[in-house]
Amino acid sequence: MAEYKDYGYTTNEPSHTFFYLHNALLSMLNKANNRCILDLGCGNGHLVSYLIQQGYLAYGTDASEKGIAIAKKEYPERFFVQDLSTGQLPAELGNLKFDTIISTEVIEHLYDPEGFIDFCKNLLPTGGELILSTPYHGYWKNLILAILGKWDSHHDPTWHGGHIKFWSKNTLSNLLTDKGFTVKGFKGCGRAPYFWKSMIIKAKLV
Repeated sequence: MAEYKDYGYTTNEPSHTFFYLHNALLSMLNKANNRCILDLGCGNGHLVSYLIQQGYLAYGTDASEKGIAIAKKEYPERFFVQDLSTGQLPAELGNLKFDTIISTEVIEHLYDPEGFIDFCKNLLPTGGELILSTPYHGYWKNLILAILGKWDSHHDPTWHGGHIKFWSKNTLSNLLTDKGFTVKGFKGCGRAPYFWKSMIIKAKLV
């Protein structure tokens, strides 16, 4: 079965995750090192539009045709529908050299996260940066979820297109290291430390 591709985008408004991710994400970027950015899994394009307004050269791709149609209303030349199964970027982006890939709250939805990291790796030059966010899971958060009896609602198997992978700092860092990246930064986002809603990991291709 193909991975779920559409999340019911109807506007260009930010998702709830933007409000606790964007400051931490911006702190990991600078215009000297991050000169050409691809947001892989950009949804309705809000983050890319925000980065463009901050002076970054940024593009976005997503499997959601609805999301990309919304994004194109503001920046029609910066957004394209992505089919990850091809192993290629959309043809319109073929001549661009991306030094940075961002992917926020995507990898937890994917059946094949290793293939996704390979795809990112093939797009980046040596020294290129990959910045990923995903819901955080660690000992203390997992313990509290268990004590409070929240695992059923947290994993919610009825959520169509929901989370199917649950990452800790170590498991995501190990995947990146195994694929030839060096982890250069980590930030927890939302809530108190070690009970974070999400985490952001920045890694460099070596």
